[in-house]
Amino acid sequence: MNICGIELKSNYAVLVVLKDKEFIDLKIKKIVLGDDEKQDSIRTFCNEFLLFLEKNEIEKIYIKKRAKKGTFAGGANTFKIEALIQLNPICEVNLISAQTISSFEKKNTVTFPENLKKYQEQAYLTLLSSL
Repeated sequence: MNICGIELKSNYAVLVVLKDKEFIDLKIKKIVLGDDEKQDSIRTFCNEFLLFLEKNEIEKIYIKKRAKKGTFAGGANTFKIEALIQLNPICEVNLISAQTISSFEKKNTVTFPENLKKYQEQAYLTLLSSL
């Protein structure tokens, strides 16, 4: 089973894929939403994301949840990206709270794969905490 972990940052989605619990080092590591006020940019993001899901045969998606208010609140773009991801017709989408990820990290020793980029670590932890 191929599953995808996502962390949303400003105007892009950081992606990590596990196949049967093994990290897959993919060429595409993030998908960027250009100008969020232009319909063409939104469509481009959607098309790139759907192509990514199909090409990598993703069956489930886990997104690191962002706060809706307060100091660490997610920006408007991240909520727009999250909605676009949740509307995909290909696979199931689940949200994982930061507290769940933190708790998992405290209870387990996590070894990051050699090819994992530093900016992908939270997406990877999101996946691990969902298993």
